[in-house]
Amino acid sequence: MFSLPLRDDALLRPLEPWNAPEFAEHLERAREHIRPWVGSAFASDPAEVILERYAQRVAADSGRLLGIWLDGVLVGGVMFVAFDVGSGVCEVGCWVEPAAEGRGLVTPACRVLVEWAVRVRGMHRVEWRCRADNARSAAVAARLGMVLEGVLRGAWLFEGARYDEQLWAVLATDLEDH
Repeated sequence: MFSLPLRDDALLRPLEPWNAPEFAEHLERAREHIRPWVGSAFASDPAEVILERYAQRVAADSGRLLGIWLDGVLVGGVMFVAFDVGSGVCEVGCWVEPAAEGRGLVTPACRVLVEWAVRVRGMHRVEWRCRADNARSAAVAARLGMVLEGVLRGAWLFEGARYDEQLWAVLATDLEDH
């Protein structure tokens, strides 16, 4: 099975439909914590539906979902929310349950996705979108070398309220010197 060590006690590996029971347990621990910050379908759909949706995206080469395991327990993950080979543009996202916050897992996992997208798949632009009041998410984008390109006013809808959304990005040319 494919897995990539993030460090001695943490692994990054694909989340697939057969992971549904473990993913469902993880979502029970994470759901209320991540609901304000992730897409509504990701926060509300059953584990099986989410994993099947991403399996279809993998098959269509339009998205991927990878889990982060810490000491053998699924605690979060990273994904290509969008992956458009034709335009050379993709979007990376992430989530973690409360016990995994501040453990140094998300940035290296996202870095794997950014590097793979650019260096292996030839993507030109990797985007990151987050609610403007999500300081932790914005900090990850900055650590990845992304540039805050703008704020989409009122673009993030959550429980009937509108929030501003930040758009961050890194270009392949930005990574050439690294």
